[in-house]
Amino acid sequence: MALEDEIYRDPPSTFEQNYRCYPVSFIEKSHLEKGDKIIMPPSALDRLAYLQIDYPMLFELKNPSASKVSHCGVLEFIADEGLIYVPYWMMENMLLQEGDIVNVKNASLSKGTYVKLQPHTTDFLDISNPKAILETSLRSYSCLTTGDTIMVAYNNKKFYIDIVETKPSPAISIIETDCEVDFAPPLDYKEPERPLKSKVPPEVEEEPPTKVPKFNPFSGSARRLDGKPAETVAAPLVQPQKTEATTSGTNGSMPSSSGSRKRSGKLVFGSTADQNSNGTPKATMKEAKQDSSKKEEAKKEEPKFQAFTGKKYSLKN
Repeated sequence: MALEDEIYRDPPSTFEQNYRCYPVSFIEKSHLEKGDKIIMPPSALDRLAYLQIDYPMLFELKNPSASKVSHCGVLEFIADEGLIYVPYWMMENMLLQEGDIVNVKNASLSKGTYVKLQPHTTDFLDISNPKAILETSLRSYSCLTTGDTIMVAYNNKKFYIDIVETKPSPAISIIETDCEVDFAPPLDYKEPERPLKSKVPPEVEEEPPTKVPKFNPFSGSARRLDGKPAETVAAPLVQPQKTEATTSGTNGSMPSSSGSRKRSGKLVFGSTADQNSNGTPKATMKEAKQDSSKKEEAKKEEPKFQAFTGKKYSLKN
């Protein structure tokens, strides 16, 4: 009965095996660096078929010495027995060296609905359409694990991207699923520095109000009505000084105030009678005399009109 029970008992549904890992470049399959597919030995395929593992086959890779865990898919079963070939970027994530022991276990992952990515450099964001490039590159991946760093190759460059967050679980399957993709700022991104406001005292900041020139009447130069050049410049206008009225004689007449008016700076047209007595300069008196003498000479030189001084003509022949 014990043998019959073992024959009809359901086979275990868990595949778990230890292998030595090497990079995929060892078997001239460096193109597998653009995804997360591994190469396993033929014996693994027989074991998986016996366990009736459903497709797509997903596996959990674990480094026992460093307690690092990741997930991957399988492409072929052509590796030598006891060996598996893994993309080098996955070996770096798990801190594996060539020939280290890695534990391989089948896994069932839920389909992803959300993933948040963080590029290492801002060069990835300089691509014209990074989401389209990422969508094309992720077709070579079977699953994503939070904390991993994947590699995306584009235009002969390698861009490394961190898996910051995945939903609905820390490890998700991205095969035939619609997954929302979000980006975090790149690791080398620096916010532009804001210019510091220079502290200037308020006296310098506030400009003094511009002074509007006031209108000053009678501030131009003097010109004579007869066109001759002005000989003297009129003094600025000054308000007349108040003089006290005094009586002289017995009739009580007021003294003449013509001298005070002239001293006050007012213009007096056609009167030069009292200039010498009121303190005008001698030079101006001489000039006035010279002008008058010149006018008299000019009048003498002009010929006077004399009536009936022409020739006499007779109306008779």
